[in-house]
Amino acid sequence: MNRARLDLPKEFNFHVSIPIRITDINYGGHVGNDTVLTLLHEARMKFLHHYNYSEMDFSGVGLIMKDVTIEFKKELFYGDNVDVYVTTTNFSRVAFDMFYKMIKSEDKIEVAIARTGMICYDYKMKKIVSVPASILETFQ
Repeated sequence: MNRARLDLPKEFNFHVSIPIRITDINYGGHVGNDTVLTLLHEARMKFLHHYNYSEMDFSGVGLIMKDVTIEFKKELFYGDNVDVYVTTTNFSRVAFDMFYKMIKSEDKIEVAIARTGMICYDYKMKKIVSVPASILETFQ
């Protein structure tokens, strides 16, 4: 079976610490794979907010997640804190990648790495649009 392999960028320009809540724990007693995607979403929102953007207003356009790749490495448990590092790269005319590195705060163990493919979208016109020039200036 072919397994997804991510090559992370060398530098991450943002990070946020997120506590693991009891509602993040699945029947196996650890953070579920679906919750990891939720944690990535939370980190993405914090990243965007840090730059005064949101998924609905990314310098005048919206964002849609096209795809996601997650490599799970270690478990997280109730009471843990996870530091999520975020960066953007691979800009094209209408899209870019966001990379994430999740590190357990207490012992600095890498628990997951991920990539989301993001597309710029006009929700009113219901169509894909170009990455705004101001975004390229900020993140490239």
